[in-house]
Amino acid sequence: SLIPAVATAQTSQRELQRDRQDVREERRDLNRAQRSGDPRQIRDEREDLREARQELREDRRDYNRNDWRTYRNSNRQLYSRGRWTSPYGYTRFNTGVRISRGYYAPRYVISDPWRYRLPATSGYNRWVRHHNDVLLINIRTGVVRDVIRGFYW
Repeated sequence: SLIPAVATAQTSQRELQRDRQDVREERRDLNRAQRSGDPRQIRDEREDLREARQELREDRRDYNRNDWRTYRNSNRQLYSRGRWTSPYGYTRFNTGVRISRGYYAPRYVISDPWRYRLPATSGYNRWVRHHNDVLLINIRTGVVRDVIRGFYW
C-alpha cells in the first residue's frame, strides 16, 4: 500500500506546481492590464489573481495536512500503538464538538507534532491523542477543530 500514498503525494506536488504557475500567469495578466489602464480589466485581473492565490493556499493546506501519510508508511514504528492507554472508552468525535477537559489533559497532548509530520498549530490549538485518532483541540474552549482517524497503527 506504499504505492497509492506515494502516487497521492506526487499528484499533490504536481497540483501545487500548477497552482504556482497559475498565480504567476495571473500576476503577468494583471501587470498587462495595469499598463493598459482599463479599470474594468484591472478589476477582473485582480479577482482572477485573488482566486488563483486562494486555490494555492487551499491546496497547500491540504498537502500539508496529509504529509504524514507517506512518512508513516516508511516509519511504521513511530506510529505504532505502543503502551499507550486511556481511562476513557473510545468516542468517535467530530469537528465542532465541545469535549471535556479530561480528553485533552496535558498527558494526551502531542508535544512534538512535527515528529509525526502533523500540520503546525497556532494559538490555543493542540494536537491530542485519543486512542488511534488524533484530534486538533482548541484547549481554551474544548472545541474539536480537526480529526484524523486511524492515525496510529
